[in-house]
Amino acid sequence: MGTEETERLPVTEIEGKKVPWDPAQLRKIQEHPCFSKQACHLFGRMHLAVAPKCNIQCNYCIRKFDCVNESRPGVTSKVLSPQEALERVREVLAKVHYIKVIAVAGPGEPLYNEETFETFRLVKDEFPHLMRCLSTNGLLLPDRIEDIAELGIGTVTVTLNAVDPEIGKEIYSFVNYKGKKYTGRDAAELLLTNQLEGIREAVKRKILIKVNTVLIPTVNDTHILEIAKTVRELGVYIQNIMPIIPQYKFEHITPPTPQEKKAAQDACSKYIMQMTHCRQCRSDAIGRLGKDIQDQFEKE
Repeated sequence: MGTEETERLPVTEIEGKKVPWDPAQLRKIQEHPCFSKQACHLFGRMHLAVAPKCNIQCNYCIRKFDCVNESRPGVTSKVLSPQEALERVREVLAKVHYIKVIAVAGPGEPLYNEETFETFRLVKDEFPHLMRCLSTNGLLLPDRIEDIAELGIGTVTVTLNAVDPEIGKEIYSFVNYKGKKYTGRDAAELLLTNQLEGIREAVKRKILIKVNTVLIPTVNDTHILEIAKTVRELGVYIQNIMPIIPQYKFEHITPPTPQEKKAAQDACSKYIMQMTHCRQCRSDAIGRLGKDIQDQFEKE
C-alpha cells in the first residue's frame, strides 16, 4: 500500500472517535482495486450487469442496455439473468486468475433489483473466496442492509452528490420510494436521509464504504468540501470525485478540467482519502482498471 493509504491505517475517525480497522477490513482494502491504488495494478474486478431498473432519475444519467461503444457508468452490452451472470463468472475465472472482486454496479440501481441479491447468493455459494461489492444510490441502503450483511457484501459504493437538499434538488428529477414518487426538495431530503442512515448502518457492520461524488460545475462544485467533511465523520474510507459526463438535462454543462478536479481532490484530501485512479467503469466491466477485457468475452 502507498504512503497515503498507510497514513489512514490502522485507525479511522467516526463521529470524532478513533476506531481501529480490523484485519479483515485491511485485507479487503489491500486487494480491492477501487479502494487501493496499488491493488488496481495487481487485481481485477468483474461487474455483473443484472440490475436494469432504477428508482431515481439523476439529471446527468442516461442508461443504455445494448451499448458497446461507450465507456461510462450506466451502460452495458447486455443485461444478464442471475444464472447467466454465474455462468459468466465461471467463464471468466477459468481464463483470468487476477479477479478478486465480483460487483453489481447497474446499469440501474442494484438494491432496486432482486436479481442483484440472487446473483450474489449464487456467486457466494460457488465462489466464496471472492470479495462481493455493490454500488448504490443509497435510497434503499437502510432497508436492505441486513440482506447486504447476510450475503457477505463487504464493500459498498454510495453515490452522494450533495449533503444540502437545496443543492440535491437541482441534481435529481425524482425519487421513487415505496410506491410513491417524490420531486424537488422532498426527493432530495428523502434520498439524503436514507443515504446517511444507510452509510451509518453499513459502517456499524464493518462494511467498507466508498463515496462517489459527481463534480458538476455550477451545481455542486462549491459544495464538494462539505460532502467530504460529512462522510468522513460517518466513517467512510475513501471518496471518489468524478467529473460529470454531460448528458440528459445536464448536457449543457461544461465538465470540470483535470486541474479543477485535482483541486477538488486536493481540498477534500485534508478530510478523507481520495481515489485518484477511477476510470468511470461500465456496468459490465471486467479486468483491471483501465485495462478492461469484457470485449473478449462478448465476442466469444
